[in-house]
Amino acid sequence: MCGLLTFISSTSEASKHREPIAEALECMHHRGPDETGLVLSGEDVVHAFKRLVTFDPEGSHQPLDYLDGRYVLTGNGDIYNHIELREELSREFGATFATNGDMEPVLAAYHYWGPQGVSRLRGMFAFVIWDRQEKVAFGARDFYGIKPMHYLQTTDGLYLASEKKALMPFSAAAKAGDAGVDGASLSHYLTLQYVPEPATLHKDIKRLECGESFTWSHQDGLSIRRYYRPRFRPTPVSEPDKLYKKIQDALRESVAMHLRCDVPVGAFLSSGIDSTAIVALAREHKPDILTFTVGYDVPGYSEIEVAQESAKWMNVTTIPTKITAQDMMDMFPRIIWHLDDPVADPSLVPLYFLNRTAAEHVTVVLSGEGSDEFFGGYGIYREPLSLRHLQALPNPLQRAIHAVSTIIPEGVRGKSYLERGTTPIEERYYGNARIFTEAEKSKLMKAYDPSVSYTQVTAKHYEDSAGWDDPTRMQYIDLYTWLRGDILVKADRISSAHSLMLRVPFLDTGVFEVAATIPRELKVTDDGIRKYALRRALEGVVPPQIVNRKKLGFPVPTRVWLKSVMYDWAADILTNSAAGELLDLPYAMRLLEAHKRGDADYSRKIWTVLAFCVWHAIYVEGSIDPRPEPAVSRFAR
Repeated sequence: MCGLLTFISSTSEASKHREPIAEALECMHHRGPDETGLVLSGEDVVHAFKRLVTFDPEGSHQPLDYLDGRYVLTGNGDIYNHIELREELSREFGATFATNGDMEPVLAAYHYWGPQGVSRLRGMFAFVIWDRQEKVAFGARDFYGIKPMHYLQTTDGLYLASEKKALMPFSAAAKAGDAGVDGASLSHYLTLQYVPEPATLHKDIKRLECGESFTWSHQDGLSIRRYYRPRFRPTPVSEPDKLYKKIQDALRESVAMHLRCDVPVGAFLSSGIDSTAIVALAREHKPDILTFTVGYDVPGYSEIEVAQESAKWMNVTTIPTKITAQDMMDMFPRIIWHLDDPVADPSLVPLYFLNRTAAEHVTVVLSGEGSDEFFGGYGIYREPLSLRHLQALPNPLQRAIHAVSTIIPEGVRGKSYLERGTTPIEERYYGNARIFTEAEKSKLMKAYDPSVSYTQVTAKHYEDSAGWDDPTRMQYIDLYTWLRGDILVKADRISSAHSLMLRVPFLDTGVFEVAATIPRELKVTDDGIRKYALRRALEGVVPPQIVNRKKLGFPVPTRVWLKSVMYDWAADILTNSAAGELLDLPYAMRLLEAHKRGDADYSRKIWTVLAFCVWHAIYVEGSIDPRPEPAVSRFAR
């Protein structure tokens, strides 16, 4: 985890932008407090970088030169197979290296293999390479979107950054207040609880998508291409035990690769099978690995007790962190600032404190993100099985049943089942979070546009997955929506807030190659067991009580607290926010009052509006400034 900010001048006046770039870089100091680097490539490029050291502490300073300065790289992330890449490039081409770090092989791979060399990388990354000889830029983002890359095109040139906030001083939309907020992105946020890629809430700032690379030149401008697309290929299994062994072997090898580094490593440990598996496999190489867990003094919401039992079974130490409602309220603005765009996931707050505790002990931490998307872990993946009898009916009969379902009053038992069962999956499923309906958004949004639909986010991915079974298509949708829009944004921003490098061994191409072959019935069984193949593969690796334990899902007691200790805090935000130019905040206030009365559970809807209001106060109004105190790098170059 590091922070890059690169400016490529379209007018050959890069030096004029050096100081503004240096100033903007400092808002990402948390991403790389170990070193600051700022280099000019003539009048073409300003390369700026914040480094967090995980490999080669004494070398590998960035911006990083290669081949007598022909290439210059700024790169965020970790390349786990850098040792193997060095050996292959040396053997095949006679390549030589001046450092022991993980990013120099990226430069060599680009020089000898060209843009297609990015496909040989194994890790998480977002990087920019400038070829001083050809005056061409090349960059890429990793396969699944673990590391971020934002970009902004202006008449001055192309800006690229790890975090959007570093681009905002150069953005016309950011200076335009509410007029610069993208209405379609806001609409999608209110549906999904995050802004889907490649857009952001600011009209002129975009994101390079996962599995994409780009080139830039004076002649051709910016060109983006997809170099990787995950393809599920469920395959019938005659000997399940062989599949289970392949899964275990792939995970074991991935965890070993993810443990490579030159700094202390720990791991998160929850009550579920994913993080427990990571810890168990990491312990084979690092028996004294420290683990970290989080919880609350609210019955039914804490994972600490189960995590402690698992830690005892595995003979590792776990360090618990308990948080309160006051902790959440105090830190909420700081968290929103780190996110760049709001993500209305309450688990961000306990994750913030979990990461803070971990950063007091280690520099790198392993976590279990990606398992549900790869192996079929979400409860919603069982839905197609429960609806199959309705979907087997002739189309005319389905249409008739659907028409009847629309006139059944809300709250009547069976209405939802009939509606869902007679709605095509392309319209029914758009990810794990479904916050405001279109009817609700028409009341909430001041400029509601009915032509903006969530199907615009998922249509291409459904087209790409045509012919697959429904649960597998849902997995594929989640790879491009929920995973990279919510899960990985949380993972990157909240760990980087504490200068902590978070690694995710499940999100590995080697693991995916095995997971992609699992047939539907071994992901979600006919009797509703999820991640079945993974659970069988981990028998004997994780504690027996964890193998079939129901997923808790990192719950946060906001539903409870918004009725009591958080009510006045939430009401104050809704009452005083200037986001009323975009949202009907009295409508949101009525939801909060109804939630307090116990009419219904509106906590997720309320949290979604609260997150946007706080984001608006920070990035549009400028009425609050929750940034951490500025710090000075240990080294400056």
